[in-house]
Amino acid sequence: MFRRRREGKTNYKKRIALLKSRKIRMVVRKTNKYVIVQFIDFSEKGDKTITSTTSRELNKFGFPGKRNLPSAYLAGYLAGFKAIKKGVKEAILDTGLHPKTKGSILFAALKGALDAGVAVPHSEELFPSQDRINGEHLKLLDLFKQSKKKIEGEFK
Repeated sequence: MFRRRREGKTNYKKRIALLKSRKIRMVVRKTNKYVIVQFIDFSEKGDKTITSTTSRELNKFGFPGKRNLPSAYLAGYLAGFKAIKKGVKEAILDTGLHPKTKGSILFAALKGALDAGVAVPHSEELFPSQDRINGEHLKLLDLFKQSKKKIEGEFK
């Protein structure tokens, strides 16, 4: 029993608290190379994934999707539009076992989903600065703006 707890994969106390809200969860996960943003609904037979987006999908929009702040923002932005298209209006952030550090990739993805139009409870002070989200520190500002417009164009 509780194999995933022993393996360090699930915090059941936190999971139960999230499920009690009865809201769809916006799940943000980091891998060694990419950022994954999913909207998941609870079901007794198993969680149902409504939509899933990885930063790797950003290549279709002309942005080199990796594991950085601009990629996380755009992945959240794309996932937000996909979720709205599927009827999701509000969600709750599920960061799993990742630490909630101010200005992290997790909150860049959350900012992207918020800008797409999904209502998620949040605190403004946790977001990274706008110049870091835009990729100015990586010299990706123009590419970021072009990719963001392409994502908007596909869903509007």
